[in-house]
Amino acid sequence: MRTLYGLATSVVLGATALLAAEPTDPLARARVLYNQRQFDAALAAADEGGRVPARRDSADLIAARAYLERFRESAIPDDLTRARDRLLRLSPERLGARERVEFTIGLGEALFFGESAGSAAEVFESVLARREDLLPDARERVLDWWASALDRDVRPRPDIERQTVYRKIRDRMQAELGASPANDVAAYWLAAAAWAQGDLQAAWDAAQAGWVLAPLARDRGATLRGELDRLVQRGIAPDRARSLAQPADAVRLEWESFKERWNRR
Repeated sequence: MRTLYGLATSVVLGATALLAAEPTDPLARARVLYNQRQFDAALAAADEGGRVPARRDSADLIAARAYLERFRESAIPDDLTRARDRLLRLSPERLGARERVEFTIGLGEALFFGESAGSAAEVFESVLARREDLLPDARERVLDWWASALDRDVRPRPDIERQTVYRKIRDRMQAELGASPANDVAAYWLAAAAWAQGDLQAAWDAAQAGWVLAPLARDRGATLRGELDRLVQRGIAPDRARSLAQPADAVRLEWESFKERWNRR
């Protein structure tokens, strides 16, 4: 339904401060380069840092995440294989607490890209269960991975199973919005999951609520509003028009009028 945000910032928490303190440290440099989406340079720096045996596991973690991000952009199978190999060869018990969270997220990504979406969703859910383990922006990205994995896994299933899974997504997104109305991932998936269930009035209401709440997001709603607009125009509005026996253009005009009333002047 939507384009995954990716997790580029979640693996490098504190990297900028670390780089300022140790400008020659290769692992600090690798994290900053990863955060800047310079994945080839991040891999080179991680390999340099991994020459010290005590830091090899941390280096493999950064390298694995860089390979996963490269695969997400290029779909080159070797990148996914290399990411999985790095995750498998490192020893998680040697990682710090924050790194272990990142390792778990990396496993989920590798499963997702390896066409094991249901298993990936279980891994991501284990991360979401501990709210204190992630800063808000990183949590939103994991939440997006979780919902996307469930959505991919359930699409070919019978309707009764689809209903159960999309209800699960809606329940979590409502809880996430209750904790933070600025959570644009939750706002999007609340509308998208309701639409996937065929609950068109709830989908319409959630899309409108998301549009109004969007300025609370870090980018002042630009991403969320673009995604909600595509969801309504391509999915919710045509289905709503059919259910109401109205022309699709009339429902789209209703949506455009709503947006205009709630756009910043």
